[in-house]
Amino acid sequence: MTRADALPLSLPPRGLGREIAAQYLGVSVGKFDAMVADGRMPAPKRIDARKVWDREALDRAFFALPEDGEGEGASGNPWDGAK
Repeated sequence: MTRADALPLSLPPRGLGREIAAQYLGVSVGKFDAMVADGRMPAPKRIDARKVWDREALDRAFFALPEDGEGEGASGNPWDGAK
């Protein structure tokens, strides 16, 4: 059975494999692995021998990432640079 047979297109899968989770976030698999290792992305859930990432947990972790300009050296103050 293919995904097209199993789920309507309007219902994305909840559990994502490693490669698909990385694609979902728009990063390489290596970057995704690093983000999981350093805690920026959640650990996977285990279903028997398979590891899957919860799409909603990935969304929450993605939303928690800093915006551009909030890294080292930035004040983080949204009013800085305002005119």
